[in-house]
Amino acid sequence: MSTGNLFNFRLSQYETKAYIALLTNNPVNGSQLSRHSGIPRARIYDVLSALKTKGMAVEVTEGLYAPLPEEEVLKRFRARFESEISQLEKKFHQATAKARYDYVWNIYGYDEILSKAKDMINAAKFEIYVRLFPAEAEILNADLKKARSRKVQVKYISMGIPASNFNLQVIHPGFDKIEKELNGRTFDIVVDRDEALVGLFENEKEPSTSWAKNHWFVIAARDSLRHDFFHYFLHKTYDLGKKLSSSEAAMYEIIKKDTLSFLYETPAKCL
Repeated sequence: MSTGNLFNFRLSQYETKAYIALLTNNPVNGSQLSRHSGIPRARIYDVLSALKTKGMAVEVTEGLYAPLPEEEVLKRFRARFESEISQLEKKFHQATAKARYDYVWNIYGYDEILSKAKDMINAAKFEIYVRLFPAEAEILNADLKKARSRKVQVKYISMGIPASNFNLQVIHPGFDKIEKELNGRTFDIVVDRDEALVGLFENEKEPSTSWAKNHWFVIAARDSLRHDFFHYFLHKTYDLGKKLSSSEAAMYEIIKKDTLSFLYETPAKCL
């Protein structure tokens, strides 16, 4: 099958309007369908011919048309879509030039960014580093909890008072100052030491983040988040003059051992 035939079941605007009008009123002739759908009479028979070719309409008697039931149309489209996606997948696998991960890609739009973050979290196998402000945490915490239930180690820097608690979690000192100074909220996720999504949700600007599986980009992003844990430990012991709790001391030992040797070692055991 040539790539030109892929997704050949897509409907034009007129075809969509005609089919919906047929569902509402049938059987009808071309003139009646033109009135019901708003499609010019000069085009209506070409549109009906296209619907017949796609198996979405039938001529029940000469000059009168009726639609294939919508559930049958959806079933056919779904089967054809899955078949053509499968063929497209084979073509991609057969391509000689393989995708490279040297690049850093930009992702725009709040919903798109959060959707990508959810995909990364839900695909995580053993480790997630995150640095989140409460607005994004409220959206992603349910997925992070599911990851934790799969025995994925979640290492969480909260940029505010957290609504949910994780075993390896600290509150970033001075988070309120950071948001004010940057005029926005930082957003960082590193999954399985393999991919990173980082950016800043600036006030009154279109949100954008950078996504990459580039080796050194991921290492730098991950190490930045790892050192935020040390920021917390130093702030508590040095600035505030307090001792780490037993759970914080255990967390410190885990983060301390979580060095660049991660390239060769098994991940530290979760608390």
